[in-house]
Amino acid sequence: MSNLTEAPRPSLLSDQSLSVVQATAPVVAAHADEITARFYPRMFAAHPELLRVFNQGNQATGEQSKALAGSVVAYAVQLIDPEAPSFDHVMRRIAYKHVSLGIRPEQYTIVGEHLLASVGEILGDAVTPEIAAAWSEVYWLFALQLVAEEARLYQEANVHPSQPTRPYRVVRRIEETADVISLVLEPADGGALPAIAPGQYVSVFVDLPDGDRQPRQYTVSSTAVRTRLQITVRRVRGVNGAPDGRVSSYLHDQIEIGDQLDVSAPAGDFVLTPTDSPLLLASAGAGITTVLPIVEHIARTQPQRPVIVAHADRRAQDHALRDTVLHLGREIDDFTSYTWYETLDEGDTRSRQGFIDLSDIPLPNDIQVFTCGPLPFMRLVRSTLLDRGVPPARIRYEVFGPDLWAAQTAPNAGA
Repeated sequence: MSNLTEAPRPSLLSDQSLSVVQATAPVVAAHADEITARFYPRMFAAHPELLRVFNQGNQATGEQSKALAGSVVAYAVQLIDPEAPSFDHVMRRIAYKHVSLGIRPEQYTIVGEHLLASVGEILGDAVTPEIAAAWSEVYWLFALQLVAEEARLYQEANVHPSQPTRPYRVVRRIEETADVISLVLEPADGGALPAIAPGQYVSVFVDLPDGDRQPRQYTVSSTAVRTRLQITVRRVRGVNGAPDGRVSSYLHDQIEIGDQLDVSAPAGDFVLTPTDSPLLLASAGAGITTVLPIVEHIARTQPQRPVIVAHADRRAQDHALRDTVLHLGREIDDFTSYTWYETLDEGDTRSRQGFIDLSDIPLPNDIQVFTCGPLPFMRLVRSTLLDRGVPPARIRYEVFGPDLWAAQTAPNAGA
């Protein structure tokens, strides 16, 4: 019997471009943040209509620029290094995000023009025609793979990219906490609700009073009423002199019952796989919005499946949807809940003080883990569980914001 080893992943790059990218990747990576920081203003100046597609909050903080830089460099690295982590997972999540925003194939030409021009502006005379051609090949391989995956997702969702949203009417508004509201929405066009897998999100486009139109992604936090969907919105409070979030503030302060919002088809692959394995749902802050629909689904379809919910928040008053999750947990045969608060109310004997600590929580051997929250939180959850012997393949995560590749490459990120 022969020993079979997996063949190295072949590069999609031409031989000439492969050698050039191998030689220049360290230089491009070192200047990637500068390149993408130059790229966005350049592109928006030429195509201001794209300001209505990109999250301007992430633009202002620089998060979007760093995310693009990380993704392009990581894609290039896996083209030139057969041992590099697969990019497929990140590619799929980027494609889902683009479909929820209505990104069209022709827009990749605009992005490519300004991204490659920004490379030339930052690196200057170091960019020879051969280097420019090689990195153009990298970009177009990246773009064409995304276009193909997005075409598949558009077809699957029965959505045309020129019309990525439907109008939804607000039929209920729930004040969950001082800074969190839930909006219950139903299609305003009389059509049926699309199929929504627990854990998926939608893009909500808001027309702001100053004339700007901005999208934000929100997890579908409930589909308990099968003709309606619910989103849960935490008001983004500005810190260190930064302003409050424009879209979250608008939804909190302006949107009332009867108003309409443009909403995309459901997107995302942070969904349950068909198995009976015990489930650990570890969340922090707004990550609770992914927990509720999963618990809802388990209670409805697999009440015999063991579920552990572990949530961390600042205070009990900030813990949205807690009572709803616990109520649904009563319908599950084996349901356990743990809570950590940075500040514990006097007399609260049900919760723990401090940051989440999963080191002493009883865990079945075949546990499946879903974790959602800020990046440092997910790193802590993941490292703790890996230390306890949970295989990396059993730990799945969802990232809020544009720092997907940072999560993918985080310490102990695993497979």
